[in-house]
Amino acid sequence: MPDALSAPLVVEFPFTRSLGPVQSAFLTGLRERTVLGVRTAGGKILVPPVEYDPVTAEEIRELTEVAATGTVTTWAWNPAPRPGQPLDTPFAWVLVRLDGADTALLHALAAPGPDAVHTGMRVRIRWAPERTGAITDIACFEPYDGKDTGQSAPHDGEFTGPVTGIVTPARLDYRYTPGRAQSAYLGALSRQRIVGERCPSCHKVYVPPRGACPTCGVATAEQVEVGPRGTVTTFCIVNIKAKNLDIEVPYVYAHIALDGADLALHARIGGIPYDQVRMGLRVEPVWTEGGRHPDHYRPTGEPDADYDAYKELL
Repeated sequence: MPDALSAPLVVEFPFTRSLGPVQSAFLTGLRERTVLGVRTAGGKILVPPVEYDPVTAEEIRELTEVAATGTVTTWAWNPAPRPGQPLDTPFAWVLVRLDGADTALLHALAAPGPDAVHTGMRVRIRWAPERTGAITDIACFEPYDGKDTGQSAPHDGEFTGPVTGIVTPARLDYRYTPGRAQSAYLGALSRQRIVGERCPSCHKVYVPPRGACPTCGVATAEQVEVGPRGTVTTFCIVNIKAKNLDIEVPYVYAHIALDGADLALHARIGGIPYDQVRMGLRVEPVWTEGGRHPDHYRPTGEPDADYDAYKELL
């Protein structure tokens, strides 16, 4: 039995959102070294601000400026910062109730060690040297020996050049171990073969194999070579270019039922104008030199498959 594979993987995408008047004022305020919250109908000042009262669900717009100093309400030590976190040396994650606010703000606290952090300690904002209108305009918190001022004052939220939208990168780093069945599948792909596994109960062949039949729930072990040709069962036209993907838009991504398989896999369709791709189109894989998987699928030139031949795999 081949060794199971393992590899580091990264899932990353930019999340873009527009800002309403409350969030716009909050982030623009950070750029100007001003911290704003909102006052609810019950008189509570919420920092960070929200647009709707968490108790009554009513819209809230009354902005209030609070102090850049505050008190740690709880904390956790981070001994090994990850890429993209506020500090590159060990630090504490802290919830800080800023003076004048009734809720706490989550951020990093620069401290020499966990013994230097405690609930109730006084801290202040360390502003980033360059600020753009983001939560990272607060570089971190740092210890502060002053008293709670309880400072708050109404604010109109008006700034020159307000921030109206943000792009937040979302990133997940993890190690993927596909297991016995998919390790064998990936190994076969590197040899330009496509293998699945047959269920001993229902006899369906699944590609990629999962190590167990999703219908019967029993383990699968019998390898079956399928394809390499197949049939397009359904597809979509991609019109937005992905970052770091050197493929011109528009292009087509399709579900393909390989000959001999009972599960459709997805792949890109090439070698044909995007507006000529259709259900039932017969395709075959195209391998690049040194590639460990098909680069794309292209038409075989065969007549289209009858709908009845693939309708169960839609």
